[in-house]
Amino acid sequence: MDNWWLNAVWSLTPTVLIGLFFFFVLRSILRADRTERRIYQQIEDEERAKAGLPLREDS
Repeated sequence: MDNWWLNAVWSLTPTVLIGLFFFFVLRSILRADRTERRIYQQIEDEERAKAGLPLREDS
């Protein structure tokens, strides 16, 4: 019975590790996109203020 549990762990380990890797990669991509959008919004707000235009409504 002990060998059965060891085989079960070894068979699930690659799937779990790949899933965790995929999760962290997607999480980092989404965070980078969110940060980039926020930075671009700040830049656009600064440029609109310099030009004397009103800020965007969806800010």
